[in-house]
Amino acid sequence: MANILSVLKGKNQSEEYPLLPLRDMVLFPNTMIPIFITYKAGIASVEEALKRDNHLFAACRRNALDSFDTHSAGTVARIVQQLRLPDGTFRVVLHGEYRARMTRAATGKESVPLVKVQPIAVSGEVNDAEEAALLRTVQQSFVQYAELSRKVSADTLAAADKADSPERAINFICNALSVKAERKVELLSMENTQARLKTLLETLEMENEIFGLQKKISTKVRTRMEKTQREYILNEQIREINKELGKESIADEFAEVEKSIEGKDPPEEVLAKARKEIGRLRRLQPFSPEAGVLRAYLDWIADLPWSKISDDAVDLAEAEKKLNEDHFGIKKAKERILEFIAVRRLISRSGEIPAGNKGPILCFAGPPGTGKTSLGKSVARALGRSFIRISLGGVRDEAEIRGHRKTYVGALPGKIIQSMRRAETVNPVFLLDEIDKLSSDFRGDPASALLEVLDPEQNSSFTDHYMEVPYDLSKVLFIATANSLHTIPYPLLDRMEIIEIPGYGELEKLSIARQFLVPKELSENGLEAAAISFTDEAILEIVRHWTMESGVRGLEREIARCARRIAREAVQKEYGIAHNKPIESFKKKIQKKDLEKLLGRKKYKNDVVYQEARTGVSYGLAWTETGGTVLPVESTGFGGSGECVMTGNLGDVMKESARIALSYLRSVSDKYAVKGPGIAKTDFHIHVPEGAIPKDGPSAGVTVAASLLSTLCAVPPKPGIAMTGELTLTGRILPIGGLKEKLLAAIRNGMTQVIIPKDNEEDFSELDSEIKDALKVLFIESAEEAFRILFDKRILKKNLKKRAAKKK
Repeated sequence: MANILSVLKGKNQSEEYPLLPLRDMVLFPNTMIPIFITYKAGIASVEEALKRDNHLFAACRRNALDSFDTHSAGTVARIVQQLRLPDGTFRVVLHGEYRARMTRAATGKESVPLVKVQPIAVSGEVNDAEEAALLRTVQQSFVQYAELSRKVSADTLAAADKADSPERAINFICNALSVKAERKVELLSMENTQARLKTLLETLEMENEIFGLQKKISTKVRTRMEKTQREYILNEQIREINKELGKESIADEFAEVEKSIEGKDPPEEVLAKARKEIGRLRRLQPFSPEAGVLRAYLDWIADLPWSKISDDAVDLAEAEKKLNEDHFGIKKAKERILEFIAVRRLISRSGEIPAGNKGPILCFAGPPGTGKTSLGKSVARALGRSFIRISLGGVRDEAEIRGHRKTYVGALPGKIIQSMRRAETVNPVFLLDEIDKLSSDFRGDPASALLEVLDPEQNSSFTDHYMEVPYDLSKVLFIATANSLHTIPYPLLDRMEIIEIPGYGELEKLSIARQFLVPKELSENGLEAAAISFTDEAILEIVRHWTMESGVRGLEREIARCARRIAREAVQKEYGIAHNKPIESFKKKIQKKDLEKLLGRKKYKNDVVYQEARTGVSYGLAWTETGGTVLPVESTGFGGSGECVMTGNLGDVMKESARIALSYLRSVSDKYAVKGPGIAKTDFHIHVPEGAIPKDGPSAGVTVAASLLSTLCAVPPKPGIAMTGELTLTGRILPIGGLKEKLLAAIRNGMTQVIIPKDNEEDFSELDSEIKDALKVLFIESAEEAFRILFDKRILKKNLKKRAAKKK
């Protein structure tokens, strides 16, 4: 240590040197490094040093983009060699003399960066025995590092071993280490020698451990490769020996695969294909890419169910009980499933189903939240079959259905075959969810690929591109779900038996909430044991003002919100396991007045319906995917040439209906007491409120005609009457769809009478009594009948009134 102090003797005063910023490099004392200097600040520093005494201060940069942003610790170095190159750059060899720390940094404004430095003195008490032990340990660790890295020269190793002081040994070793510059700067800047030795030892041990792990991993990989290569060579030798001897292979690795496939009892065509592929696989090298493809293909054949059938439940009463346990209403769908079970029971003989009997292909169509998907699960439970569901929403690639050819990298079968593998039987209940959301692009049309799947005459030999052998889907009970049928291609729609699942009425939602939703949400929110109840008025209020839907999904969410608020209230009042009060003693009845506190302000109000009769305003009924709605139609007239302006974000079909209504009124205008200049000299503006919402469809024809006639005669329609029906140019009223949803909307908005087409009378007769009793429904065949209901006799001309009186 005395030697170190003698070196620094006389250098304890600050001295000024040119600053040489080094990039990702740290210079240590007692070492020499050659460097190229190509940047402006470095060239200026070298030139200034050569003018002085060849000394400069070398420090590592903090920021590679800023030449003057360097670490404060560095090394005072002497230029022992320098060569000026033709392009103005330097090649210099630097010799580090002693460590130093900047006391004044370069500003970057002067032409030559000059800094003042103070030598880093060795501080702390010296313990020769401990220091010697540390030094010896560091030197031994450095020898191990040199052996593992193979990057340290013999001269450096000898210099570190023969160093006459710890300081010199540290400098030699640090210079030889391949570690980050920040770590080297830390070792350079430390003053206490023992602390430097300990830090250096930690660094060496860490590097040695990393090198050891790398060597271990490399050895394992090499050993594994050698073993694999050895096994391959031996297998090839055995194969050639057996071939020469005319003997079969002693250990046939493919016998188990072939046995597994035979155990699944596949058709003869599939078995022949599997044996052919196994024969090809025997002739391939085990690690060739094609061998991997064939192994995966044979695994798929072995895993698919080819003949395993689950036994169907044939107890009608038990099946009906299970269906009713899970769902309220949905009579048509339940009846169809019970019919299927009855047929299976009649045609079965000795518990076996005839081979020609095929599973039905159903499509549950209805608004969101009406229980279509969950009904599929209930059907599987009632039949005792496995249940498989795939979502078709957004699927636009044919390969999703039929799979890819197995020659493609990463190829797999389509969703149909993948799902059959999960089902593990050949007769599961297979739910094709959101079949109306399929789309197509340049990769093909998945709806066309489903034509074979959903055709009972073809699906017994469905061929996936990956499998390349026919697969029997005829025993599968396919159930598709859809919100709207008009987006499904007709050839696909024609293959399915459509079962309409309409929206629920208020009383139906009330029953569903009482029987299913409230118990479910109380259980999920830890209130099952508490005495919590909802009044019927509260549930109906949630239905009317916090939901706007045909299903019950939103109703379930709002009941869940109530349950969470109640759970929070119970915890705040110290009920539950963590408190002294048992949850069974917590009681609460949710009434209508409590809802705004639990759920906030009302989300929905009734549709735009005026309480009083207004001229030019009539009320239609519209169907949407979320249910029915009342659609007010407003019109006004002013002098002009018979033109018609239509606003309210109307679709093309609805605009055509408005033009038909105007043309019809022109043809019969002589029957009515038209005010003003007459229909030919009146311009009309037809508007349907809530213009941000798109509206389309033909069923508003009679509504538009009534609004226009009210404007022409300046007589308002009778209040409380809504209507729906497609109008023709001759005044006939054609049938409409979505009758139940439309009538529910009329009830919800306080209508007392509804005018509907005569052709929908049979649809009306199938509705629940709660809907029939809530409204007075009037059936019409022509627009004139609607006008007689909506208006009094003031709209008729006087001479027509007199004729009618004479005839009477």
